[in-house]
Formats: sequence, structure tokens, C-alpha cells
Amino acid sequence: MAGLASPNFGERRGGAKPDLIVLHYTAMATLEEARDRLCDPSTEVSAHWLIGADGTVEQLVDEDSRAWHAGAGGWGAVTDVNSRSIGIELANPGDAPFPEPQMTALECLLAGIMERWGIPPERVIGHSDMAPERKGDPGARFDWRRLARQGLSVWPDARVNAANDSPEFMTSARAFGYPDAEGQAILTSFRLRFRPWAAGPETSEDRAQMADLAARFPVDGAGRQA
Repeated sequence: MAGLASPNFGERRGGAKPDLIVLHYTAMATLEEARDRLCDPSTEVSAHWLIGADGTVEQLVDEDSRAWHAGAGGWGAVTDVNSRSIGIELANPGDAPFPEPQMTALECLLAGIMERWGIPPERVIGHSDMAPERKGDPGARFDWRRLARQGLSVWPDARVNAANDSPEFMTSARAFGYPDAEGQAILTSFRLRFRPWAAGPETSEDRAQMADLAARFPVDGAGRQA
């Protein structure tokens, strides 16, 4: 594991500790370009960790510090996501598969972070989850279900009943943690992660799966899952 310090960090505000993990893709052609940007003081962006396509893992910011990766958005009651999260950047241009070595390295890294900070799988989210009106990463090609099978994230119950009597989609979305954003943006974000093959208007399957997530992993008033 190589280490390279980014100057782009500060103190976590209000004595906050990380209780979220946010996954990103770099949207750049190479690992080197991404590293240069994340370590360039003029960009004012960074992340705690950077993972290459070959599985190379680099720590750019200490986990105790507030890296600048999330920007505007929220999850549950959390609005300063940078102060409450650890950011992981995956070197990927945004339209390519995530290679096996990279996914294996991510799984190992996630397991360690979750153990160190006591972060449950429902608190591992994508940039698109917390900023649905601005961001689309890690995108439709990222394998969230693979992480969920290992207890590193969550997935809707495949046996859920897609009856039309499910709660309203947005009611469930807010209960699960999605921020106050336009409904279509939330639907797009949800589908990017859980139903990347879906298109068109909201369906009973969308409502049922979101309701299942909200019922099993609701956020409480402090922004943490109950």
C-alpha cells in the first residue's frame, strides 16, 4: 500500500467522527491524473483513499481528517457529509467496468474501515445517493450487489411484493436516507444503484424495493440508521 499525502483536508467540524463511507469514480483517464488532481491544492478536492484499476491502494488523507470529496448534499439528517464520512475514489473514467483487482481491493479496504469506525453496511453509499441532483458516481456499472452479498452494503429483498399498495416512493426514499431533492433525481439515483436496467416512469417495483430498504434500514433523527 503506497501513501501520498494530499494537502486538501481540514478538521472534522464539531468533533464529528466518520459514520458514512462515500464511494466515487474519478471520471479521469488514468490513476496518475486522478492522483495529481486530488493532491493539487488549487483544486480544493481530495479523498481519503484512491484505488487503481490494478488494485493499488493509496491513502491521500488521514481518516481522522475531513477530506473534501462530497460537496453539497446529505444523507438523512447529515448535511455536512465531509465531516461525517470517509471518501473512496475508484480510478474509472465513468463508463468502464470496475476490474476484479480493484473490486477485491475495495472490499478489503471497506471491511477495515467499517471495523475501525463501527460503520454498518447501510451507511456505505454512493456519491449519487447523497447528491442525486449533481452526481452519478459510482454509476450503473458499479456492482453494489456484490458488496451487499459480503455485508459491505445493502440490497433490496428480491422476494419483496411489488403490489401497488406500497408506500409512496418519495416517502420511503426519505425514510431510507435520500436527501431533499427533486423526485426524478431521486428515482434516477435509486435506479443507478439498485435497478440500473430500469427506465421510464416510476413503477410498482421501484416503490416496493424502496419501501423494503426504508423498512429494514431507516435513518433516525441524527442521520444514523436506527
